[in-house]
Amino acid sequence: MDKVQKGQDFSIYRKGAVHIRSMRSIHTSNTEIIHIIISWLAISYAFAILLLWSRSGTRPSSDELFNGIFNPLVISLFTVGISFIIHEMSHKIVAQRFGSWAEFRMSPIMLLLMLVLVYQLGILFAAPGAVMIYGGNVGRRENGRISLAGPLSNLILGMAFFLLLSEQGILYEIGRYGVIVNITLALFNMIPFGIFDGRKVWDWNKPVYILVVTATLLLLYFFVAPQLVAPIDKMPF
Repeated sequence: MDKVQKGQDFSIYRKGAVHIRSMRSIHTSNTEIIHIIISWLAISYAFAILLLWSRSGTRPSSDELFNGIFNPLVISLFTVGISFIIHEMSHKIVAQRFGSWAEFRMSPIMLLLMLVLVYQLGILFAAPGAVMIYGGNVGRRENGRISLAGPLSNLILGMAFFLLLSEQGILYEIGRYGVIVNITLALFNMIPFGIFDGRKVWDWNKPVYILVVTATLLLLYFFVAPQLVAPIDKMPF
């Protein structure tokens, strides 16, 4: 998810900037790195709690949240956590290529709400923050491409996780949840209204929107649906 704001001075955000020399088009800051790490850990822990819910169908006990969380957390860090980072960084990279200042900023309130909901109700509503975009030459076409980058990265990542389904144990579970999370996340973000990426893609290029959504639905049917009905390997838990 990305948030574009125009006509504002963003020079104040450059303090503590870090230039990644190996990828000269990417700029970050110490603030952004901290926000990404906190959000990555929080959303991963929330998904791990959801996995504990799925195992027993009841709210996890205090003992499970500390002593039984390790393997679910490992799965979460390398599936929903990595998927979240790549999704947001895809928005950022494309925006910076259009000359914009772009950095991720977490939302502490949404992070807290996410953890409360998943623990109390077993519902994961993950909106940890967004890539803030200022300035640059960003019109409808550029905004559409920036927005498309996130869901597209999840589709590619979902196909990559599919390769792990030939493994066993925790690697299989990482592959399984990686496929489910990424393709579902791509489809969710392609909703064509509100703050979702799909609205900006639809406004930019409707044939591209239809093509991406159709491809995502096909992947959902052929790759995600079989994983949802497959038996869960109890080893990782």
